[in-house]
Amino acid sequence: MGLSTYGWRQTTGPCVVVRVVRSGRTKGEPRVTRWKRSSGGIAPCQCRRQPLRRVAILSVHTSPLEQPGTGDAGGMNVYIVEIARRLARAGVEVEIFTRATASEAPPTVEMVPGVQVRHVIAGPFEGLAKEDLPAQLCAFTHGVLRAEAARPQGFYDLIHSHYWLSGQVGWLAKDRWGVPLVHTAHTLAKVKNSLLADGDRPEPRSRVIGEEQVTAEADRLVANTPVEAKDLIERYAAEPGRVTVVEPGVDLGLFSPFVDVPAEAARARSVGRRRLGLPADGQIVAFVGRIQPLKAPDVLLRAIAELMARQPHLAGRLTAVICGGPSGSGLERPSALIELASSLGIADSVRFLPPLPAAELAHLYRAADLVAVPSHNESFGLVALEAQACGTPVVAAAVGGLVTAVRDGVSGVLVDGHDPVDWARVVGRLLDEPARRGELSAGAVAHARHFSWDRTAAGLLSVYREAVTSHRATRLASLNGAAAW
Repeated sequence: MGLSTYGWRQTTGPCVVVRVVRSGRTKGEPRVTRWKRSSGGIAPCQCRRQPLRRVAILSVHTSPLEQPGTGDAGGMNVYIVEIARRLARAGVEVEIFTRATASEAPPTVEMVPGVQVRHVIAGPFEGLAKEDLPAQLCAFTHGVLRAEAARPQGFYDLIHSHYWLSGQVGWLAKDRWGVPLVHTAHTLAKVKNSLLADGDRPEPRSRVIGEEQVTAEADRLVANTPVEAKDLIERYAAEPGRVTVVEPGVDLGLFSPFVDVPAEAARARSVGRRRLGLPADGQIVAFVGRIQPLKAPDVLLRAIAELMARQPHLAGRLTAVICGGPSGSGLERPSALIELASSLGIADSVRFLPPLPAAELAHLYRAADLVAVPSHNESFGLVALEAQACGTPVVAAAVGGLVTAVRDGVSGVLVDGHDPVDWARVVGRLLDEPARRGELSAGAVAHARHFSWDRTAAGLLSVYREAVTSHRATRLASLNGAAAW
């Protein structure tokens, strides 16, 4: 929205108070911003710099209160939760808007002090897939705008939208509220469609268009890795000056080896296996994530079958653990992975676990000898980072953000492609070389220490402040132009 009126009055000292009323908005008092008069017009006054007080986070399709690892809940949920907590600790209040998916959900839930989760009613509570949500964006936007309208003007300083659906809502809200929009895509349709798993559905053209629109309209774009930044610039024509890389983190207090000496690492492994009911002896290769073609858990099962065919003595001594629930196109055949294990003749060597809370997930990482991340694409790969923080080497596909999350040859091994034969060769070699696994384990812990959610939150705060400063400067230029006219 444009500015419909403006004016100033002299105060003590060189400052003036500019009273701004946004067009189409009459409720409440006009926003009051402090500026100073200068020869070129007016400029921001530095004597009372406005702090960043409150951020609206938009997460249309998945709630930060949901358990990651099933449905649409995954790494993005973890990201939002960890960032919101740290923003609150830094003195920035956070309100998270997400679609209500249960009639009994209260309108507002306090996640932690300083962080509120608002459930917005948009469409039926149940039975809507993520692909159905574009039709509910109008209803969701209405709920978000109504919530803001009940607040004093200028209540939010900035919007941070996550995923393209939220970006569409943020695009409208930023103009209505007169605040900047920061957007994180998390996944990109053009990238995903270029790396589709066999039999997986491509993302629709409507999503591609939606992402292009948000990319063009957001004040700042946050990429998880340099690879994602390059994709935004080259595939979506994002202005390089608006793209900033802020790498995700890991909770280094929760995800960590118990201590650094091998004897204690072995005890941690034993404790984890006992807690989760896993075999006390033998070797374990774990997969953690949503069960869908994109994440490629089938590649791990086929690799295990190939490995056992080469080395029959591994039967009874090697276990593949699949932890997660069906998601995306995997919902069409939720038992597909169980059927695959049976058809490969390795059903007795595969254990399926439901999605686990973070504390139990840390025990699984410690219980495993290796963690496999064979995804066809990952914007980052939090599972890889969490496993490494626990001292477990990772075997990952050399795609997307995984080339950042895993340091090849130091904290794990990156595999080109998804051929089960190649994966069997890499996994088999590491299982046969405990000394090499020990080296990678030490490297994994050291590598993970370079990532923390505190570091991520600090990076985002820097982006936020830059976006707010730039937005205010643009608004000031408009005021000066109007004054000259």
